[in-house]
Amino acid sequence: MTRNADADFWDRARRHLVRYGGVFAPLIIERAAGSFVYDAEGRKILDFTSGQMSAILGHGHPEIAAVAAHHVAHLDHLFSGMLSRPVVDLASELARLAPGALERSMLLTTGAEANEAALRMAKLATGGWEVVSFAQSWHGMTAGAASATYSAGRKGYGPAPVGSFAIPAPNAYRPTFERDGIPDWQTELDYAFALVDRQSTGNLAAFLAEPILSSGGIIALPPGYLAALKRKCTERGMLLILDEAQTGIGRTGLMFACERDGVVPDILTLSKTLGAGLPLAAVVTTAEIEDLCHERGFLFYTTHVSDPLPAAVGLKVLEIVQRDGLVARAEQAGARLAAGLRALQERFACIGDVRGHGLLQGVEIVADRHTKRSAPELGDAITRRCLDLGLSMNIVQLPGMGGVFRIAPPLTASDAEIDLGVDILRRAIESSV
Repeated sequence: MTRNADADFWDRARRHLVRYGGVFAPLIIERAAGSFVYDAEGRKILDFTSGQMSAILGHGHPEIAAVAAHHVAHLDHLFSGMLSRPVVDLASELARLAPGALERSMLLTTGAEANEAALRMAKLATGGWEVVSFAQSWHGMTAGAASATYSAGRKGYGPAPVGSFAIPAPNAYRPTFERDGIPDWQTELDYAFALVDRQSTGNLAAFLAEPILSSGGIIALPPGYLAALKRKCTERGMLLILDEAQTGIGRTGLMFACERDGVVPDILTLSKTLGAGLPLAAVVTTAEIEDLCHERGFLFYTTHVSDPLPAAVGLKVLEIVQRDGLVARAEQAGARLAAGLRALQERFACIGDVRGHGLLQGVEIVADRHTKRSAPELGDAITRRCLDLGLSMNIVQLPGMGGVFRIAPPLTASDAEIDLGVDILRRAIESSV
């Protein structure tokens, strides 16, 4: 592509695109394959975020391409009142794989849409309307999901629905409550719910949570926390909704991250990883909850509910993940990635913390390890340098935290690609500090 064509591209982008958050990377992506994307100059860039934390099978997986091509030609979209075999087959497979008695699914498009449906279901089933989530959460940009999103986007849009409550997430690196120098998440949780109880009108419907808060800075809920949270919900007649948009389908070394704690939510939402980059989401719940909601007239009728094409893709994603042992692979590759990142932590004082599970890791950049003071300029500089060197990285900057790199390579990434990413990060830090 000529320089004039590139200039025209950016001119039209500035004139015709709505800017929806952050800034666009200063390059034009022409194609993607495996763990890499390629820009207009043919430069190869290692994708350490799996696109938007979604492409767990890498880009352009041939089996996914074949399924999508077949269904585009033969069975792509239907009237929402019609059913097809891919939809029932995927719902059946999710029922087989999901923990506990989660056996009924609704297939949608995005994580926000799935969370929206889950919240409506919880409100209808409980008769309540108050929703609690973490103060560092991200659950989507539609009305209900956005009201439970606190990491960004709260200002300038008018009031959130009445009954939206937030509690702090248990951050082991920056604990609010400590006992004998050890983070005390139980006291923090008890205190937080005491405040919720004081504010509630007695109409608590649900707690919406991620097992690992991704946009919140890769904050993994500590062992025992989910079980304690489930007890808090049960005591109050609330439903526990777990949003596994990024942690589901093997990413953390388990098929579902909630299995680490042996906790079964009342409603499980899946998206991102279920479609491996294509728009597919699911709400999975129990027969008891679904029956109750149906009796009360549950309505969530959308244009793309139960579409056959994305359902067929999701079914193939689950087949590949299981057949190729990618859950175990995520655990093994994640251990390799974490070891490489910890080696960098020993070498560079600007790395304050390394955390996460499997192939969802976080690296927190700080100005000073003792004070844990944030260093946003340094984090941005490292991000830019990584891209210059051929590594796509994403950093989130949140109040009260350092910049946190969210690292999520595809489950199909090779050891050599994992090592390459760590090495490029090393070189980027060396040239930025």
